[in-house]
Amino acid sequence: MVLREATRIVGVVPNAAYRHFADRDELLAAVCAAAIGELADRMAEGVASVTGRRGDPVSAGERLRAVGTAYFAFAREEPGWFATAFALPQQHAYPTQEDVSGADRSPLGQLRFALDELVECGVLDPERRPGVEYAVWSTVHGMAVLAGQGPLREVPATDRRQLEERALQAIGDMLT
Repeated sequence: MVLREATRIVGVVPNAAYRHFADRDELLAAVCAAAIGELADRMAEGVASVTGRRGDPVSAGERLRAVGTAYFAFAREEPGWFATAFALPQQHAYPTQEDVSGADRSPLGQLRFALDELVECGVLDPERRPGVEYAVWSTVHGMAVLAGQGPLREVPATDRRQLEERALQAIGDMLT
């Protein structure tokens, strides 16, 4: 992120940002939080679009898939936001971003909620649940980075979607 370019886009002088933020790191932290919030919103929209009651195994699997699909779409459609979301590692201690129901709406919180539902409906063995969110996250994040910024960035869109689908299928296979 280049502060000078960002301030030019919004039509202010570069130093104007420091009227609101103590330094570059504070500004970057705010932008990271905004990017993470956008990712969380997209994941929540995807999950909400899945019909079926909580605890239904098929619907639970579709909700987990919606989390991963939204992650891939965000990385593909918003590569700058995606890169910025992960620019500061300390942002990913993931303080709880609770919604009105008290649920953690952060991307990691939504992934955990989807995995917990798989346990509740008997798809995922409770013994295998602890920490599995990191294996799932690393699979999706790794594919998103490889395809967006890495050696797979020149892969045609249809092939990229197939690779994303294979990653989601591998996650499903890992969990069942």
